[in-house]
Amino acid sequence: MERTCLAIILAAGESTRMKSAMSKVLHPVAGRPMIAHVVDALASASIADVALVVGRDAEAVSTAASTGSVNVSSFLQKERLGTAHAVLAAREAIEKGYDDVLVVFGDTPLITAAPLTAARERLAEGNDVVVIGFETADPTTGYGRLIVEDGELLAIREHKDASEEERRITYCNGGLMAISGRKALDLLGRIGNANVKGEYYLTDLVEIVRSLGGRAIAVKAPEEELTGCNTRAELAYIERLWQQRRRHELMLAGVSMVAPETVFLAWDTELAQDVLVEPNVVFGPGVRVESGAVIHAFSHVEGAHVRAGATVGPFARLRPGADLGPKSKVGNFCEVKKAEIGAGAKVNHLTYIGDAFVGAGSNIGAGTITCNYDGVNKHVTRIGENTFIGSNSSLVAPVSIGSGALVASGSVITEDVPADAVAFGRARQEIKPGRAPILRERYEAEKAARKKINASE
Repeated sequence: MERTCLAIILAAGESTRMKSAMSKVLHPVAGRPMIAHVVDALASASIADVALVVGRDAEAVSTAASTGSVNVSSFLQKERLGTAHAVLAAREAIEKGYDDVLVVFGDTPLITAAPLTAARERLAEGNDVVVIGFETADPTTGYGRLIVEDGELLAIREHKDASEEERRITYCNGGLMAISGRKALDLLGRIGNANVKGEYYLTDLVEIVRSLGGRAIAVKAPEEELTGCNTRAELAYIERLWQQRRRHELMLAGVSMVAPETVFLAWDTELAQDVLVEPNVVFGPGVRVESGAVIHAFSHVEGAHVRAGATVGPFARLRPGADLGPKSKVGNFCEVKKAEIGAGAKVNHLTYIGDAFVGAGSNIGAGTITCNYDGVNKHVTRIGENTFIGSNSSLVAPVSIGSGALVASGSVITEDVPADAVAFGRARQEIKPGRAPILRERYEAEKAARKKINASE
């Protein structure tokens, strides 16, 4: 749209019902503060300027909202005197003279660009106030009702003030509102506080604009998009809705999920076409999975890049910095952290690879670990191409193992191994003929003595 727009995000609430040490808008949905989701929706609606009204945790809220996709200016609301009072905290921004002023809430992370754009389009048609509402199957839960006649919004009636007939209305107030930028300050300045709480309510704008000969209307959005968050239970509900939406989007884009309801995604999870995700997989932030890769059941992936055709799990953990090459494999009960696994390399099972480089085609045997931490610093292990590391080996970093080398099972490697060499790092085996019965007799005697002591006590 060619019209200019200022979006005002109200995020100054005390969040008392969250029972939390931090503002509710900082609580994460899909691993990201919920207010950042709101900002992204505004950016998707081509809104470039945001006035953020803050109160509690003002600095942290401002930081969370500064995603880089829009220009955010913060305004402190020192007193809590209602929604209209909160909007006027951003008076300085409103005075710049935008065509449209859009009021949204910082605790509605499911909002999308569509209803925001629709509201602005109706302003462009000459309407003065556009309220975003929703249809609900259960209007008995305290929602304000939208009283509409012949296409015009006559009033917003709070549930407690509504008549029995009005309470049967299923068209409810979602709280979000678009206002003509030319009239915004004048209209907002006319809102009074002659009510029980002595607060200034934004909903009064509807009747004010009509009393001045203006026009107010409503546009509909899906109910879930306007879901607000006040409690931990509502936060969990929003998380569920967000996950359902994103899973559906990914499956429509060509991702296969065996049991989608058991897969949990982060806000920035990237899964390419023909990726297969098995049940009970969790993706943390910063994950990119390329086409043809398989994430087997019960795996946890965060901050990792899984390249085309690679396989992960089951029961594997990829931590930040894990980079799996094409057709590589990280098997069951393995952990990879800040390590590159080359094309076709295999990290099969019960293995930890951290701060390491594993060359293409190499095989890391079961129970192998890179000993990367000396108690103070982390050190790097470098394993060349087509190298074989025997099971139950400990590679004490910093150490390098050349391409084509073989490391014997059970070795502790503390020195560099040249290419194509065989390395043994274990004590020589000794055999004591006939010693086993003597040891068993001793162990049985010790066991009997313990039982006798326990019985006497």
